[in-house]
Amino acid sequence: MESKAENNPRVRSRFQPPRGSSANWFLVFWILIIALGATAAYLYSNHMKQQMITAIQADTQRQIAALHQDYDARFKDMSKDMNALQSKVESFNELLTFTKDNASSKTDNSNKLYTQLNEVQKQLNTLQKKMELLK
Repeated sequence: MESKAENNPRVRSRFQPPRGSSANWFLVFWILIIALGATAAYLYSNHMKQQMITAIQADTQRQIAALHQDYDARFKDMSKDMNALQSKVESFNELLTFTKDNASSKTDNSNKLYTQLNEVQKQLNTLQKKMELLK
């Protein structure tokens, strides 16, 4: 009877695995490998995206800080210039007042002072416009 069982394809030996079973396990194995690869690629792309976002945010913050410092420096310079011009205007006003009080009909020094005062006033107005633009 052993010879009949060996020749009969319907009768299987105890030691032989079913033929369709190994193909199924191989297919499941490859599907599992593909799924793990796709999951790893997705997680890695999310990780890289998060790193890029963090780097861009840090770079943006550095640029904003640099712009803020530059703005503050320019504003301080403009304030100093405006204070200097303001003191010049005040000294010209004092000089003009003194000249008006002491002017006689023979001298015409007040016109020169008015001209200088107008020039300084124009510079002061220009500087104030620039400061308003910075605000």
